[in-house]
Amino acid sequence: MAANTTTATTTNICPLSSNQKPTQKIPLSIFPKTHQNPTFLAQKNPTLTCKTNRSHHSSICSKNPLSEFFSYDQENPDEVSVDFDDDDKPREECGVVGIYGDSEASRLCYLALHALQHRGQEGAGIVAVNKNVLQSVTGVGLVSEVFNESKLDQLPGDIAIGHVRYSTAGSSMLKNVQPFVAGYRFGSVGVAHNGNLVNYKALRAKLEDDGSIFNTSSDTEVVLHLIAISKVRPFFLRIVEACEKLEGAYSMVFATEDKLVAVRDPYGFRPLVMGKRSNGAVVFASETCALDLIEATYEREVYPGEVLVVDKDGIQSLCLMPHREPKQCIFEHIYFALPNSVVFGRSVYESRHVFGEILATEAPVECDVVIAVPDSGVVAALGYAAKAGVPFQQGLIRSHYVGRTFIEPSQKIRDFGVKLKLSPVRGVLEGKRVVVVDDSIVRGTTSSKIVRLLKEAGAKEVHMRIASPPIIGSCYYGVDTPSSEELISNRMSTEEIRDFIGSDSLAFLPFNSLQNLLGKDSQNFCYACFSGNYPVKPREIKVKSIGDFVDDGLSGSFESIDGGWVQGLRTQNLQDETV
Repeated sequence: MAANTTTATTTNICPLSSNQKPTQKIPLSIFPKTHQNPTFLAQKNPTLTCKTNRSHHSSICSKNPLSEFFSYDQENPDEVSVDFDDDDKPREECGVVGIYGDSEASRLCYLALHALQHRGQEGAGIVAVNKNVLQSVTGVGLVSEVFNESKLDQLPGDIAIGHVRYSTAGSSMLKNVQPFVAGYRFGSVGVAHNGNLVNYKALRAKLEDDGSIFNTSSDTEVVLHLIAISKVRPFFLRIVEACEKLEGAYSMVFATEDKLVAVRDPYGFRPLVMGKRSNGAVVFASETCALDLIEATYEREVYPGEVLVVDKDGIQSLCLMPHREPKQCIFEHIYFALPNSVVFGRSVYESRHVFGEILATEAPVECDVVIAVPDSGVVAALGYAAKAGVPFQQGLIRSHYVGRTFIEPSQKIRDFGVKLKLSPVRGVLEGKRVVVVDDSIVRGTTSSKIVRLLKEAGAKEVHMRIASPPIIGSCYYGVDTPSSEELISNRMSTEEIRDFIGSDSLAFLPFNSLQNLLGKDSQNFCYACFSGNYPVKPREIKVKSIGDFVDDGLSGSFESIDGGWVQGLRTQNLQDETV
């Protein structure tokens, strides 16, 4: 198939709804301080708590819900036994790329995936179209480990799609690495998916009852089956019909023998942007940082509920289904996206900087230095330091050369995993009152080790500031978060968390201040992890993390899971989002 260069013509039959508008840079500002706590926080849980007669960790372990998930050394109750690579963070979902009209599509796709590596490190793959044949290379590991010169030579063509993976549905095995390619009666199709389908198990069960055979445990394979059984023509209408059956989050790119298709769910949970290179090639990617690396100019977002079809005739825009109020993932701005990206029309860097400024305004404390938990806490720490008029310094140095496994010496090293990744700078910390800024607290285990690390390095006081509200709900839309029972903010008040991690004070970004910052766009974001109010009702309840057992589905009764269920202290209403 000869290389095609798309024309500048765009056919648009997908008008924006009243609450959707072309993406543009939105100025950020600091709003007046408000003292009202978010409605989901108990009144006994103040935003800022200070150290008062802190007891030893052993006193809180008896009531600590995490004791079910982590073992404690009886001789040293402070020591929590966890895997060394446990970042205690929500895991990035996935990243997708699609390129049409460039003779080096697969090589550009490789570079774009490298820019999106932070969104998934377990596997990577590229599908290229050459002479009406879809060719695929996938592998487990980082992009640089999966691809080399000879592998890319196997992927000629001017259409390519790519994917970097962190599993949110399906275990971490090679057969689950995307993009997936399938042949059906009208040709072949490849797909790369970022997100998570909340009705995946129900759809799969029905398809299996009707005779479908699945090769993977990924929810993305359901999409291919739905396309294959559809009887509508042409191809992009099959995508529309398939997506009408999907519930949850999906930003997807498809490749056929002559087309590149991008689609985003009606709520727009996960980001997907479009750009163009100087030669006219069209590029889709999860973040604008991927466009920057391959010198593609940012055009706009793929709108929620939109299907974009790119072929030799240009770009055609279609409505996927009736528009709904967008519910974009707020955690893209808090943690997932790179600071140099523009996501949902806002600069990620500017958002995080203002988060830090808000913390300095609403939770001030006397301090000598501001540091960050690298890398995701750096920009918020810069904002905090600038607003507070206190120097920002690198008090923690992160090692970027730690793999997934490491041999620990027989003589146990306290907080071994954290020390492998983070090294304190004694010259910055010794004798100082330190504010340490992090993006979030999930289980609290890593935070407690960081506080201890800083104090062992000589910090006189350690004040933790978190650039997000407390996480009380698990995500069902493409983010790998623990079950709600494992989330420390769902089980403890802010004061109890402060006591558990051992800091001298603790403050979270107030939920209402976050909404005020977003202004009139606030209603277009999903806050389910902070409020427990889900725009799309979850069909399956998350269980405790038990490796691939969870990923591959649950067999038998809930009680068959080791340890059973834990009753949460806070009730989360799985109801439609109203804010």
